Amino acid sequence: MGAYEQTYARSIDDPEGFWRDAAGLVDWIKPPKQILDDSRPPFYRWYPDATLNTCYNALDRHVVAGRADQPAIVHDSPVTGDVRTLTYAEMVEHVAAFAGALRRLGVEKGDRVLIYLPMVPEAAIAMLACARIGAVHAVVFGGFAPAELAVRIDDSRPKVIVSASCGVEPARVVEYKPMLDEAIELAESKPTACVILQRPQLEADLVEGRDLTYAAAMEIGRADPAGCVAVAATDPLYVLHTSGTTGKPKGIVRDNGGHAVALTWSMANIYDVGPGHVMWAASDVGWVVGHSYIVYAPLFAGATTIMYEGKPVGTPDAGAFWRVIAQHDVDVLFTAPTAFRAIKKVDPDALLLAEHDTSSLRTLFLAGERLDPDTYEWASRILGVPVVDNWWQTETGWPIVANPRGLEPLPLKPGSPSVRVPGYDVRILDDRGEEAPAATEGAICIKLPLPPGTLATLWGDDDRYVASYLSAYDGYYLSGDGGMIDEDGYVFVMGRTDDVINVAGHRLSTGSMEAVLAEHPAVAECAVVGVSDQLKGQEPRGYVVLKSGVEVDDEVLAAELVASVRSKIGAVAAFKRVTVVPALPKTRSGKILRRSMRDIVDTGSTKVPSTIEDPTVLDTLTPLLR
Repeated sequence: MGAYEQTYARSIDDPEGFWRDAAGLVDWIKPPKQILDDSRPPFYRWYPDATLNTCYNALDRHVVAGRADQPAIVHDSPVTGDVRTLTYAEMVEHVAAFAGALRRLGVEKGDRVLIYLPMVPEAAIAMLACARIGAVHAVVFGGFAPAELAVRIDDSRPKVIVSASCGVEPARVVEYKPMLDEAIELAESKPTACVILQRPQLEADLVEGRDLTYAAAMEIGRADPAGCVAVAATDPLYVLHTSGTTGKPKGIVRDNGGHAVALTWSMANIYDVGPGHVMWAASDVGWVVGHSYIVYAPLFAGATTIMYEGKPVGTPDAGAFWRVIAQHDVDVLFTAPTAFRAIKKVDPDALLLAEHDTSSLRTLFLAGERLDPDTYEWASRILGVPVVDNWWQTETGWPIVANPRGLEPLPLKPGSPSVRVPGYDVRILDDRGEEAPAATEGAICIKLPLPPGTLATLWGDDDRYVASYLSAYDGYYLSGDGGMIDEDGYVFVMGRTDDVINVAGHRLSTGSMEAVLAEHPAVAECAVVGVSDQLKGQEPRGYVVLKSGVEVDDEVLAAELVASVRSKIGAVAAFKRVTVVPALPKTRSGKILRRSMRDIVDTGSTKVPSTIEDPTVLDTLTPLLR
């Protein structure tokens, strides 16, 4: 058995022994004696008798170990023209001061602090300051509309809100403060104070008696900086609300101990990143990738993390990613396939890559959307480094399926994020809850208990946690994704189970159809949605975006794509219609809004999701989808 097989087998056969050893990666105040508390299933808790401080593990211990002058965070902002570097020693100073300010504002252990900031170092400082004093942070993606922000305020009930005067986009300045003021007006729960980072692009008006500037808060905090307090491993570190398109968002609860152990383990074993390496997760702190792999995990590992306030294209061009890699000697890049599809669409021959020395890059990790073979092959060819898919969720906080580059690099299979990560007992279950044979599609589930670092529950709603994730199959976590595991143990994720459509009694994966469409050389992006059909119940329809500069006859292309799907999946797919569209609607994290597209086809309209990146895309699509 190889290193991966041995490690995975032990994690499943002896989870307590495995996670006892992994706990050695973390500095504890009171080390754990009990590893797993399984006395109240399905609520399992890891390291129930241990104490630690997450901020100490992310910052202070590296200063003690001699890495004080190493860059901890590099903030690169092409939209403002600024590059700012903060060492580990400087981060300790800033975080201790801001934690002191929060304490002076009345924030105590267990209180919530809502953070509504753009991609600036102050966002990481505020998160770590909360961790330093045992407060619970709730980060909301900067620019969320007031109504959505108000819902999150009411759910987390923060004592203090940390925000900014504005966010900066390539072509505009987004005023945050008016949206924050309106959200507070809408919310039933009111904060006692708001700390506002005044940015030079726009100065915000302050509410007397409630608001103070970030600079003023730091002055207060420097007079009485806060030390690291001991918290229980099972105490909450943060709440992160899922960006659902309907209903009340779910507040994912992450604890301190399991989170620190799992993320530290993942850096060495999955991402092959250690002290002194440079990791760039091109995401936002408002999403789980930003929490896990911009802020916490790289700092746990003693690495340097890049905070990028820009876009894959347009800041200023499709060579932006190559410039950042070259300028900061990035070892590992982690981003969404959507970003690379955007670059490929504008610069299909990667001509801008030649202008930059990207030889520091060792590995490209992609996650967030299914990695189509065309994007995989293009990225592999132009960069000449391993392109590694990995699959996980906001709920899990770290990868479920990945290629363990640090533990044992395994062969890569296009279309698969590779193998089950140690700790995750992943099974494919059929409609009866029985395990499906190899290479047979079903629901991707994880046998309980989930490993450390995953969600403990939903904030203030244990019942909803059980109903949403644990009720479909007894003893299993339901991922909501469908897929299969092949004979070699490689997992293939075909998409959300609500993207499985029923055509005349046949359950078909729209992800399988999208994989066929994406193979066509003219197609940059695609989506297949199941729409209502009086005869068959549902029928699939394809929507494709063409690569930049490609000129084809739409009808000829549609005929070729239909023929390809019928050839590779079969006539049973009843796939007959493909429409060329200028763009697909996406969330800010890059996920295609297939449900919104289906609503437009079926009803002629849709509620514009709060998570949408560009609402005008839906306006353009509506007449094409009807």
